Amino acid sequence: MEIKSKGYKNIYFIGIGGIGMSNLARYFLLKGANVGGYDRTESELTGTLTKEGALVHYEDNRLLIPAEFKDKTNTLIVYTPAVPATHGELNYFRENGFVVAKRAQLLGEITKLSDAICVAGTHGKTTVSSMVAHLFKQSHIDCNAFLGGILKNYNSNLLLSEKSNFTVVEADEYDRSFHSLQPHIAIITSADPDHLDIYGTEEAYKESFEKFTSLVRPNGHLILKLDAKLTPKVKDSVKVWSYSETKGDFYAENIRIKNGEIFFDFVSPKGIIKDISLGVPVKINIENGIAAMAAAELSGATPEEMKSAMSSFMGVKRRFEFHLKNKNIVYIDDYAHHPEELKAAIVSIKALYPDKKLTAIFQPHLYSRTRDFAIEFAESLSLADDIILLDIYPAREEPIEGVSSQVIFDKITSPNKQLIIKSELLDLIIKKQPEMVVTFGAGDIDRMVPHIKEILSKNK
Repeated sequence: MEIKSKGYKNIYFIGIGGIGMSNLARYFLLKGANVGGYDRTESELTGTLTKEGALVHYEDNRLLIPAEFKDKTNTLIVYTPAVPATHGELNYFRENGFVVAKRAQLLGEITKLSDAICVAGTHGKTTVSSMVAHLFKQSHIDCNAFLGGILKNYNSNLLLSEKSNFTVVEADEYDRSFHSLQPHIAIITSADPDHLDIYGTEEAYKESFEKFTSLVRPNGHLILKLDAKLTPKVKDSVKVWSYSETKGDFYAENIRIKNGEIFFDFVSPKGIIKDISLGVPVKINIENGIAAMAAAELSGATPEEMKSAMSSFMGVKRRFEFHLKNKNIVYIDDYAHHPEELKAAIVSIKALYPDKKLTAIFQPHLYSRTRDFAIEFAESLSLADDIILLDIYPAREEPIEGVSSQVIFDKITSPNKQLIIKSELLDLIIKKQPEMVVTFGAGDIDRMVPHIKEILSKNK
């Protein structure tokens, strides 16, 4: 369905507090539309939207929908796939003949009207898209950006430009949302199976990414991780580039990890840019940075602009976010919720701090993901020195019989492991007094970060 948002005075978002929905809501607020919506819980994001003029409520109740959003001739309804089909307000709008669109359709309209850099992948897409946005913002190119996380340099998930025709977009594979996009440049960071509750099989998941490659516009570019195991289905005029940490069309050499800092030389078909400094010095960001720099170079950024921007990149909230970093204690919070993300994060952190004992705290996200990847989760967590496993955060799912955190816990090979409920976590940290901690998960573990930070900062 083709969506023409310009024809609507009012835009109503169901799930307005989601990271991807909130930036669209802010975009249309800034464009002068009346914006309202529902979300299940109040958050920092919904608070910001309210301050900027959005009408937000937190109860699924059609009586709470403001009057201006009940005019179907002037109101567009936008929802996220995470909203259940039984949602009362969503069904009210459908039953009464409103135009109802998925978030991805609206984002797709924006990509059609600009030169879109769309970053997809099972993992890494939020960091890479944020790096791309920062590289463009800090160069003569500039950009608009719709990001899946809060970019700390700008304290926002939405960046706007009056002069640039580039738009950086995080391309979400959940529910095949990224098939609504039309990239000028597409980056695929990984295609490890996920969301099997939606796709059913690994093959269907892979085919969805290959379909995404076919959407790259004529004369565009596909930047593909070397080991992504995909067969691109691009148009004849689209140039396919490869990248990885150590080989491909774009790669790094002369990598130096020392004293909590990382430097490398960026190698591309155009030459070498020496001594790139990572603003967020974790090993996986070498590869993330290469992908982002490839997109920037192909778009005309200069070596000097890229080198400066990479060193000033402050990262994304909940992506390798350092909360404490001194000689006595290191505390990092990370959004990782897939086995490969956990593995990459743990390996990166241990490489950066080889002399410290790593305590990994993990809150599994979704019953289906826990069921589908229990063995892989256990293998990744076993790389840590000490593991604290919490109960599952269900998100949109109902419980699945026989599936709990226990299925991961039993397969962890490390003897230093504990399975607890979330309410027991703070007391356990006080007891353990760990020297290096990372909290992992896409659920609500982030709400405990301030309390964990306070406890750890008091450790001797």
